[in-house]
Amino acid sequence: MRIAFVFPGQGSQTVGMLSGFAGNAAVEDIMNRADAALSFPLTRLIAEGPAEELGLTVNTQPAMLASSVAFLEAWRAAGGPEPEVLAGRSLGEYSALTAAGVFTLEDAVRLVRFRAEAMQSAVPVGVGGMAAIIGLSDDDVRAACAEAASVGTVEAVNFNAPGQVVIAGEKAALDAAIDAAKARGCRRAIVLPVSAPFHSSMLEPAAEKLAAKLETVAMNAPAIPVIHNVDVETHADVAEIRTALARQAASAVQWVKTIERMKAEGVTHVVECGPGKVLTGMIRRIAPELATFNITDADSLAATLEAVKAE
Repeated sequence: MRIAFVFPGQGSQTVGMLSGFAGNAAVEDIMNRADAALSFPLTRLIAEGPAEELGLTVNTQPAMLASSVAFLEAWRAAGGPEPEVLAGRSLGEYSALTAAGVFTLEDAVRLVRFRAEAMQSAVPVGVGGMAAIIGLSDDDVRAACAEAASVGTVEAVNFNAPGQVVIAGEKAALDAAIDAAKARGCRRAIVLPVSAPFHSSMLEPAAEKLAAKLETVAMNAPAIPVIHNVDVETHADVAEIRTALARQAASAVQWVKTIERMKAEGVTHVVECGPGKVLTGMIRRIAPELATFNITDADSLAATLEAVKAE
């Protein structure tokens, strides 16, 4: 048995997502530290909402990171075995790096809030957007984007699962690419409720700000290998990690290749650690032979621990 942990990104947040760990000392400790680091009542926002405020990028990113790390610490406190490989989708990569000891929790929540601000300010609200294209090959999605390039910038940015690719770019070009994808036979095209074309080249100003910010943040070599979104590689050198994180803001998330890399390295069990079950659904489509589990509350943690110990 070889266990990997994966950490979700934006979109999995919900008001009350910590309620399944009420009274858990490890979770409470992490959330108290996050609140103090931000000088902001993050835990109360998660518990009480409103959902619109939790859904603001500058709040979502630290809320998801802190919650995901808190769930991991609950796993560790319960005697769960350490993962041998880590990865996270988009924002989740920062959770993975925190889990690996690259960042302190305090630095991580402040860093992802900065990341959120940089990504949001790179493109004015309303200028860009994102859409999920369902039922086309990666090459067909790229071809649809290329066809729309005469209208403006639009690119394939999230390779989530076979037949599920997210595109991002300028609104008019995004619409043109959706039309081109439909002409190629896509089953569905879903415009996503996001405020910017994340992970597209339009986010290059954010990547530059992140690169500068990362130079000021203390980092350690990872205690557990982390597979990075942008190049599907693990990096032990802190300078290489900084480069990978800066590039990630304006580059495609290679989630399919990340899971395939895990499988190639002998991973047999993958645990999604954090609110929601988005990544589990993707992994089952990418590599259905992998055993998948979730840690979203105390009950799912106990069930995952029991299943792993039974192996």
